[in-house]
Amino acid sequence: MPNSNDTATRRVDGTPKVIVTRQLMPSVEARMVELYDTSLNSGDAPFSRDQLVEAMHDTDVIVPTVTDRIDADLIAKAGDRLGLIASFGAGTDHIDLKAARDRGIIVTNTPSVFTDDTADLTMALIIGVPRRVREGVALVRRGKWTGWAPSGMLGRQLGGKTLGIIGMGRIGQAVAHRARAFGLKIAYHNRHRLPLAVETMLGAEFFEHEDELIAASDIVTLHCPATERTIGFYDSGRFDLMKEGSCLINTARGDLVDQEALISALESGKLAGAGLDVYPEEPKVDKRLLAHPNVMTLPHIGSATAEGREASGLKVIANIRMWADGHRPPDQVLDALVS
Repeated sequence: MPNSNDTATRRVDGTPKVIVTRQLMPSVEARMVELYDTSLNSGDAPFSRDQLVEAMHDTDVIVPTVTDRIDADLIAKAGDRLGLIASFGAGTDHIDLKAARDRGIIVTNTPSVFTDDTADLTMALIIGVPRRVREGVALVRRGKWTGWAPSGMLGRQLGGKTLGIIGMGRIGQAVAHRARAFGLKIAYHNRHRLPLAVETMLGAEFFEHEDELIAASDIVTLHCPATERTIGFYDSGRFDLMKEGSCLINTARGDLVDQEALISALESGKLAGAGLDVYPEEPKVDKRLLAHPNVMTLPHIGSATAEGREASGLKVIANIRMWADGHRPPDQVLDALVS
């Protein structure tokens, strides 16, 4: 079986066949149809597993999204002509990268284009949860608001509080940059410490151990990928470490947080609230989260801007073009990340 370096320089004879699993921006789909033998998903319903098997059996390129679980068994059933998984989105935890590498299938993603969009949405939650925005909106819409009062709807100031960032990659740094403007103190944990110049620019304090960061923070925001090490890592023990009345924000992956532990911390009053854009079993959202007055629940819209989605689609096209022309795609997921 060829290795990934061999397939990186493969040239497709004729027009590559491309199957897209979800509906993309109209301009992106139109360009794909111009360039390739493209099959689109006009109904936008997620592919079933059988549909994924069929799609991967007879195509050169498949363009999945985070809703498609491309595991080892699925990759083993792929046809010999499949050479590229050109994923739409920055995350790749929905793809078994090692299995793809072992089959000689290149995997690409679309990094960087959603950084600012996700950071903006994260800040909306960082502001909204301490200020009880969700509860206030519900109060007005139910017609229960009785007017301004000195002690009514009291939240917490942001200025002077500590924001703990777990995962200080592009998005984590973008959040830190925004949070400083609101007077938040920035603390972070990352697998590798940032250069001193970056820490100084962001005013960020490094914590080598994530438990110490969690205990020191008034608001914790998650920006790490879902891996074997991080799935479920935010468990009851870590909620116990949090300050009374603190908040948790998650715009990364739902699997990072133990749902039962989160709900227990909310119901006990340990947490003042939570801001969630992702969930373990999307689109299912636990009814207890929906019932809590200060849990802001969003429908996975961290990257949902027209500009970002178009830019991501254009990156997919660029990756396919480079691969089909026999060159290494610019956004190939490197072997070092899957070893």
